[in-house]
Amino acid sequence: MNLLHANDRAGAHPDSWYAATATPPDPTAPLKGEVRADVCVIGGGYTGLSAALHLAQRGYDVVLLEAHRAGFGASGRNGGQVGSGQRVEQDVLERMVGPDDAHKLWQLGEEAKSLIQSLIRDHQIDCDYRPGVVHADWHARDVPHSHAYVEKLARDYGYTQTEPLDRDAMQALVRAPGYQGGSVDWGAGHLHPLSFAIGLARAAQAAGVRLFEGSEVHHIHKGTPATVQTGQGRVRADHVVLATNGYLMGLDRAQSARVMPINNFVVATEPLGARADEVLTRDVAVADSKFVVNYFRLSADKRLLFGGGESYGYRFPSDIAAVVRAPMQQVFPQLRDVKIDYAWGGTLAITRSRLPFFSRPAPNMLAAAGYSGHGVALATLAGQIMAETIAGQAERFDTMARLPCPRFPGGPAARSPLLKLAMTWFAMRDRLGI
Repeated sequence: MNLLHANDRAGAHPDSWYAATATPPDPTAPLKGEVRADVCVIGGGYTGLSAALHLAQRGYDVVLLEAHRAGFGASGRNGGQVGSGQRVEQDVLERMVGPDDAHKLWQLGEEAKSLIQSLIRDHQIDCDYRPGVVHADWHARDVPHSHAYVEKLARDYGYTQTEPLDRDAMQALVRAPGYQGGSVDWGAGHLHPLSFAIGLARAAQAAGVRLFEGSEVHHIHKGTPATVQTGQGRVRADHVVLATNGYLMGLDRAQSARVMPINNFVVATEPLGARADEVLTRDVAVADSKFVVNYFRLSADKRLLFGGGESYGYRFPSDIAAVVRAPMQQVFPQLRDVKIDYAWGGTLAITRSRLPFFSRPAPNMLAAAGYSGHGVALATLAGQIMAETIAGQAERFDTMARLPCPRFPGGPAARSPLLKLAMTWFAMRDRLGI
């Protein structure tokens, strides 16, 4: 089953609060016939849009192919959180890759956040960016680690924008009775993800990128030049950037073995009005300590945007609102009577290490995927890194490519059932409070 068509209308963003409040331009025409380019970018999410923009700014002739609309995939549906560092904490990274690369990876995370800010500023992207991301611990036993991590970042990385939160401080900020403490990162932030993606697309086109929407790639003929084949046309290009993330659909075997698509779900409640203070007392985003993470924030019109629940098959559940309402009510029992106005799903991609997979599928081909829920900043940075790598500056790409990214067990047929079994076990541990 093709994930590009399993759950969504062709050529349209999903029926989300993001789509209802964004202002996308009219769709571009699909690719027809043969075109020539310096670089062909496959995928119109943050990675591909950023790569195309930065390549065009360097003077390359760039064609960008998107199967549906720019921002169609996870880039236009996610929780909007712009996090610090990598998906894995620095003490874990130090054990995995050593202190030198761990410091480089922290610096790359800082550069990713700075890139988001500069893109918003330089291209006047109206995406409602706000500072502040809270890490909320469900168990009191986890709070000392969160506080120690705040100290570690300040001591070993010179990062002083996180603050520890005890239970009282957490309850004063996040009105969820189950949270026992945690931390808040004022150097991280949150934004309207689809508006950010649309802004990147406009900036890329203004820089000269030729964007073809409705142009699903079916095959890549490797070579110099490479040939990228769609249903109605093809691109011959000196370089190819593969930026499909959870929608790879067999275009690269090495990535398919290491990057697994999963589905995640989000709801938007009715506007809460004065009741918004029953949820958050400041305009911050929150992600909690559960293995199947709950994440949430308030929208500009005071709705609760709440993400929770995952599935590991191709199909979205028939009642997404019910799937997400269960964890939402566990976090906020005071919102049992609140109406849900929007409910949507999206396909992201994870790796076993929860670290992105950067690779060179061919001498003239670069790929990055598997951001594991940490992709707003890192996917945007990945595009910039691949652009500079094509231009001959590969140091940052090589740092990311050294990250361990083991294969998922089993062949293509067994991989998804095995993942479902493992993830269901961890989800059960969440429910049991283990």
